[in-house]
Amino acid sequence: MSVRSVLKYARISSQKARQVTRAITGMPVSQALSVLDFTPKKAAFLVGKTLRSAIANAENNHEQDASEFIVQSATATPGPALSRIMPRARGSAAPIKKRMTHITVIIGAPKTAEAPAAGEAAAVPAKKAPAKKKAAPKARKEKASE
Repeated sequence: MSVRSVLKYARISSQKARQVTRAITGMPVSQALSVLDFTPKKAAFLVGKTLRSAIANAENNHEQDASEFIVQSATATPGPALSRIMPRARGSAAPIKKRMTHITVIIGAPKTAEAPAAGEAAAVPAKKAPAKKKAAPKARKEKASE
């Protein structure tokens, strides 16, 4: 079973948050928390907050022990952007986009590799087809000059 938590409208660009979410995807929850605690980025604080919320959801709402869980996915998707204006020279203005992001963290039990049953044979990988050889170039017919 997987448990998810979402932090919406975080005041950071999704590109910056994605750097941190890629780093923790696939890690055990305890290891991901320690990585986030020692990462000196604003996004690490926001992703850690969302991860702690997912752990609390698993323990309180679903009555599961989240200590064996792994981070199945952590994503940062773009949210709305605030449009602002910065005054520039000679009475002109330049647009500024203050970006927001939605951070989603999904944790769940690790998938275990299932061994084949005693009566079943193990899967045998298919043989690769031999590579085709290129045909030799055809000899050109020379024109007979008379």
